[in-house]
Amino acid sequence: MALGGSAIAVGLLNGMDNLLSALYSYPGGYLADRLGTKRALLIFNVLSMGGYLIVILIPAWQAVLAGAVLFLSWSAISLPATMSLIAQVLPSNKHTMGVSMHSLVRRIPMALGPVLGGLCIALWGERGGVRIAFVFAFILALIAMVLQQKLIEVRKLRGSSEDCDMEPQKNPLKLLKRMSPFLKRLLVADILVRFCEQIPYAFVVIWCMKVIAQPVTAVKFGFLTAIEMTTAMLIYIPVAYLVDRSTKKPFVVITFAFFTMFPLALMYSHNFNSLVLAFILRGLKEFGEPTRKALIMELAPADCKAGMFGLYYLLRDVCVSVAAFGGAFLWQVSPRTNFFTAFVFGGIGTLAFALTDSDVMR
Repeated sequence: MALGGSAIAVGLLNGMDNLLSALYSYPGGYLADRLGTKRALLIFNVLSMGGYLIVILIPAWQAVLAGAVLFLSWSAISLPATMSLIAQVLPSNKHTMGVSMHSLVRRIPMALGPVLGGLCIALWGERGGVRIAFVFAFILALIAMVLQQKLIEVRKLRGSSEDCDMEPQKNPLKLLKRMSPFLKRLLVADILVRFCEQIPYAFVVIWCMKVIAQPVTAVKFGFLTAIEMTTAMLIYIPVAYLVDRSTKKPFVVITFAFFTMFPLALMYSHNFNSLVLAFILRGLKEFGEPTRKALIMELAPADCKAGMFGLYYLLRDVCVSVAAFGGAFLWQVSPRTNFFTAFVFGGIGTLAFALTDSDVMR
C-alpha cells in the first residue's frame, strides 16, 4: 500500500501466496522424492533469495508481486521435503513430536521477525524499512542454505524412495488415485477451514493499524504477532506429548475451532488490549496443526510421502487461493462482512470434520 498498491493489490498478493504455495507444493514433494532432501533444499533456497533481490533492487509494488513468485515458494516447496525427512528419521509414534519440534523452532524467528520488522519501519519508514528487512532476509537465507548443506547427511534413510521399487510420480492425477478416502475427508474439511483463515488474512494488519477505533503502531503490531507465535510455541510440546498417547482427531477438531473463532474475535477488537486476546486465540490455532501434518504423513503411502504431502497442499491451496483473493472484494463491502463470512466457512469445515468417523482418523 505504501508503494501505491490498492486493496485489490493486497488481495492479489495474498491470493498469489496461496496459489503459488499450491503450485509449488507438488513439485517440491516430487523433487524431494527424486533428488533427496539436501539437494532439493539447495534449489529452494536459491529461488527464495532471487525473490528477495528483486524487491531489494526495484522499489515498486509490481516488483513485490514479481519477487513474491520466488520468495513465497519457500514454505510450500520446502515443507514436503521437511515432513518426509521427519517421517524417515523418526519412528511413527514420534512423528507428532517431530513435527511439533519443527513448528516450535520455526516460530522462534516468526515471533522475533515481526518485532524487528516493525522496528525497521519505525526507523526507516514503510518503504525503506521493508527493503532493509528484505536485505536481512536475504542474508539469513544464505546462512540457512550453508547450514542445511552442512548438517543434512546424505545417506539411505529408512522408508525413503530408495528402498522402494516405484519411481516418484510426476503426474499428480495418478498419485491422487492413491490418496486414501480418509485423507480426502481431512482435505475437504481443511479447505473449508483455510477459507476461514485466508479470507481476512491479508487484511488483519490493515484492520489493526488503519481501521479500528484505536489503531496500533507497526511496533505494537509486531508485538501482537510475537504474542501469537509465543502462544503457539508454549502449546506445541505438551500437545504433542498428549497426541502421541492418544488419538489425533480431537486435537485437529479443536484446532479447526480456534481457526473459526479468530475472525469473530478480531471483529470485536478495537484497541490494543482486546487485540492481545484475539492474537492469543490466533496462536491457539496451532494447537493441533503438527498433529494434522503428522496425520497426513501417516495416511500417505510409504514410497511417496513427500509427493503425497505436496499433492495434499496442491489441492488445498489451489482452492484456498480463490478465497484469499475473494477476501479483497468482501473487504470492500465491509470488514465485518469479510470477518463474518470467514467465520461461517470455518464453522462448516469444523463441523464436517467433527462428524467424520473417528476410527479412521487414528
